[in-house]
Amino acid sequence: MVVAQTWNQDPMRVGFVVTMFALSIASLVLLYLARTKLWRAVFATLTGMGLILLGCQPEVFRRGFEWQVSHYYYGMTAAMLMIVALAIVPEIYRSKTWRRVHIALNVVALLLFVGQGFTGARDLLEIPLSWQEQHLYQCNFTDLTCPPPAPPPQS
Repeated sequence: MVVAQTWNQDPMRVGFVVTMFALSIASLVLLYLARTKLWRAVFATLTGMGLILLGCQPEVFRRGFEWQVSHYYYGMTAAMLMIVALAIVPEIYRSKTWRRVHIALNVVALLLFVGQGFTGARDLLEIPLSWQEQHLYQCNFTDLTCPPPAPPPQS
């Protein structure tokens, strides 16, 4: 088992991630407070960029080989839809078209959140806990056999 020591090996990246997290939260708050279309677009873009940069970190579990059923991609898509939905909130009071767009975005995000419930449970069950990892990697998944467990310690 390899334990990443990112804090010791790459402190600049840790600082970058913390800074991006703070800036993304600040952009989200400013998006919520923005009144003009231009500033809502700017802060929605900055919030989305921050979210993507945080999600691209190597420690984030992605399932890129099955992106169409990936917890990560469902979550990123739902979060982007929620950012857009927040950016158009003032418009939904002015136009029925924007109201329908807002409803459609939220329905799609709801379906993605339901998908996240399934994919998240699958991913959590697929990734072994650290104390199980040593035993599980000794298993032969082709023949479906594992070595017998060690006897319990005598007290």
